[in-house]
Amino acid sequence: MSQKITVAVAGAGGRMGREVVKMVLEDPELTLVAAIDTSAGPVDAGTLVGKPDTGVVVSAVLADALAASRPDVLVDFTNPKSAMPNTETALAYGVRPVVGTTGFTPEQIAELDKQCKDKGIGGLIAPNFSIGAILMMKFSAMAAKYFPNVEIIEYHGDQKLDAPSGTSIKTAEWISEARQELRQGNPNEEEVIEGARGGYYNGFRIHSVRLPGVFAQQEVVFGAFGQTLKIRHDSYDRAGYMPGVNTAIKKIMNVTGMVYGFEHFLD
Repeated sequence: MSQKITVAVAGAGGRMGREVVKMVLEDPELTLVAAIDTSAGPVDAGTLVGKPDTGVVVSAVLADALAASRPDVLVDFTNPKSAMPNTETALAYGVRPVVGTTGFTPEQIAELDKQCKDKGIGGLIAPNFSIGAILMMKFSAMAAKYFPNVEIIEYHGDQKLDAPSGTSIKTAEWISEARQELRQGNPNEEEVIEGARGGYYNGFRIHSVRLPGVFAQQEVVFGAFGQTLKIRHDSYDRAGYMPGVNTAIKKIMNVTGMVYGFEHFLD
């Protein structure tokens, strides 16, 4: 690559943000030019990940950091409340957003796609950057053609703010593209406790488990006469997402419009 890609990281002091900062600093094709976090304080970004000083001081205000550094790409791992305004701020400065934060509505994604195209740049919103998780979703969509009765169980830590997860919603969308809506279960079933059957999506259910000690897992369970099929993916470390984030940073430079789903960047 003839010219390095300049990168800003929003949520740099968070657990995912620190992994992104570390990945950018270790890649000779990328240059960290800004780090934003409202609570990390005015420290050098290198101290967040045990690296020497980088000359990049963590800023509390996204717009100020983007105006001063003018990066090519903003990587955002913040929270659902901040994700939409952060993405719009990036686009206003002509910065390509790569967003791992979930919670966007289809209407918001459509609006961001318009803003990207108005600026002539690309962006990515990815519920999951794990290649294994993408394969789990792909295999689930394939199975749904033959096993239309399905439920999704997703597990995350108790500090996750949105439910169901973006990954489970994306999985449900893929499954729905492969099967007709089929309302499952006994038509006379009754929830004795509200919500016991999980969230309803196109005829099937999504169940969200939130517990301390859990990182990120998802199981897609298919049922048929005399058999079941379970497709499961388990994530154990945030570093497992970084190859996908790295790929997204580099490929977004040649994209126009807002892309929803990291799978579009895989060969």
